[in-house]
Amino acid sequence: MKVLITGSSGFVGHNLLKYLEENDFTLNCINRRQLNDINSDTITDSDSIVHLAGKAHDLKKTSNPDEYYEINFELTKALYDSFLESKAKKFIFISSVKAVADSVQGWLDEEEVPNPQTHYGKSKQMAETYIQMQPLPLGKSFYILRPCMIHGPGNKGNLNLLYQFVKKGIPYPLAAFKNKRSFLSVKNLCFVIQRLLETDIPSGIYNVADDDALSTNEVVSILAEASEKRPKLLHIPVKILGLSAKLGDFLKLPLNTERLQKLTENYCVSNQKIKQALHVQLPLSTREGLTLTAKSFNDN
Repeated sequence: MKVLITGSSGFVGHNLLKYLEENDFTLNCINRRQLNDINSDTITDSDSIVHLAGKAHDLKKTSNPDEYYEINFELTKALYDSFLESKAKKFIFISSVKAVADSVQGWLDEEEVPNPQTHYGKSKQMAETYIQMQPLPLGKSFYILRPCMIHGPGNKGNLNLLYQFVKKGIPYPLAAFKNKRSFLSVKNLCFVIQRLLETDIPSGIYNVADDDALSTNEVVSILAEASEKRPKLLHIPVKILGLSAKLGDFLKLPLNTERLQKLTENYCVSNQKIKQALHVQLPLSTREGLTLTAKSFNDN
């Protein structure tokens, strides 16, 4: 099977390339410049498209908002139009749970009415809506995947920052928060993408997450074990931490309001729809995936 991949140089793309190559897929990758000039001729020889390219959420809030809409919406629109005119059969778009909600009560499933609050989430939601609104020719299908926080080898996000604190023996200061959130091992995401390429299921939106939601305190314990450290959990009053985060906003410190929210919020994502559609169990449990990621940090 020939698969066209955009965004192959990113964290997910790097892992997906390796995963699909090991499973005997023939891959063709296009860069941002080629994506700007996309047309149906570019993807003539491809059986399926996996669209990873996009502008990620900027925690520092230094990005021009227009960039989100140009990259996440306009380029996706152009690529999907070319897909509809091509001979390719499947289009997999990597969206985000942030296209639906920035905060979650209970478990987030695919029936939640989208209400994104950031330019990142809004641009992803615009792309999702466009894909769903286009007439789908017979024999073609689309899959909009909404992953939660993705981690794995090469990850440089908040998990890596948290790991550096744990490895240095610095007590985790947010243990007073009682939260649960979902994670997604990049290996589980690659597994789902592979199965979608090989299996025919109904077009639509599918959340992608590991099975269990964990508290940040549990994550700290997993990271500590991987670095052969004893977890140090510091229970600082929540109000004091909130004031410290606001100070971090002003002084541009590592702990700011948005990062505090991401580290302590409840954000549980249901993966039941995709698992039932594909009739699969994911290769890695939440703890196994986080342990592999932590060990990759330690190796580096």
